[in-house]
Amino acid sequence: MTTRWIEPVTLSGASVILEPLSLEHLEGIRSAVKDGELWKLWFTSIPAPENAEAYIKTALDMRENAGAMPFIVRDRETNTIIGCTRYFNVDETNHRLEIGYTWYAESYQRTSANTEAKYLLLTHAFETLNAIAVEFRTHWHNHKSRAAIARLGAKQDGVLRNHTKTADGIYRDTVVFSIINHEWPAVKQSLTFKLNK
Repeated sequence: MTTRWIEPVTLSGASVILEPLSLEHLEGIRSAVKDGELWKLWFTSIPAPENAEAYIKTALDMRENAGAMPFIVRDRETNTIIGCTRYFNVDETNHRLEIGYTWYAESYQRTSANTEAKYLLLTHAFETLNAIAVEFRTHWHNHKSRAAIARLGAKQDGVLRNHTKTADGIYRDTVVFSIINHEWPAVKQSLTFKLNK
């Protein structure tokens, strides 16, 4: 059996737990997307409740065939699934990866949940996987996401114009951010400070 660079792992923080995604999480995913009717956001791809099973199967296929690692995000106190995130666009040879497909139930947006989840993912990426760079990408029009990525301490690398075609056939401009390994100690210190406030 060959080992992969990114193996399934559970990452635990003070308020959130990240667990490898499975079909057992289907009902929790359905409940989370209903909180805010997230699938109606035109600038992101969050599944409608009836499409949640296909969403999970696609994520698991990416894990098996592209080295990705999808997670559910669980509120530690209530044990409720509050969102999803994943490592993907994995470049094992060059030790680079992207964190994305991140979304949270509306009631958990603008809380510490995203900051702590990103802290856990970045710590694992830089300190266990020895990544040299972690990327984040978002839609040009997703201003909340762009601001959240910048608050993490990632730097904007640029904008990929007409980068990908969305489900409705419109081309999206993609904003690319990254954190590199030499920046991680300062970013970690900043995130730790924010989480301890």
